[in-house]
Amino acid sequence: QVQLVESGGGLVQAGGSLRLSCAASGRTGSIYVMGWFRQAPGKEREVVATIRMTTGTTYYVDSVKGRFTISRDNAKNTVDLQMNSLKPEDTAVYYCAASLRYIRATMPGNYAYWGQGTQVNVSS
Repeated sequence: QVQLVESGGGLVQAGGSLRLSCAASGRTGSIYVMGWFRQAPGKEREVVATIRMTTGTTYYVDSVKGRFTISRDNAKNTVDLQMNSLKPEDTAVYYCAASLRYIRATMPGNYAYWGQGTQVNVSS
């Protein structure tokens, strides 16, 4: 089992920055990949960024490339999402997710473990 707790959400003006953090506990040494997903009202949950815990290989959805950075700290069992140049369309609940298995990491349905989510609001 893995437990995930997100922090760092809030309200920011367009063009501003926020840093989200996800703290993992439990079988952290067995985590294969972690991801950040978001869900806006009335929309499906979508991938934002993912990172493989052993290699550090990252993936970003096109809409956040060049603005967001995902990083990991294996010693602290944390995965952060640095979000710069935020836009109103980035407004959503952001979720951290983890998988112990090799999966197609962009699909939310493939993740077994989820945090409770943190709200990000970007005002125009």
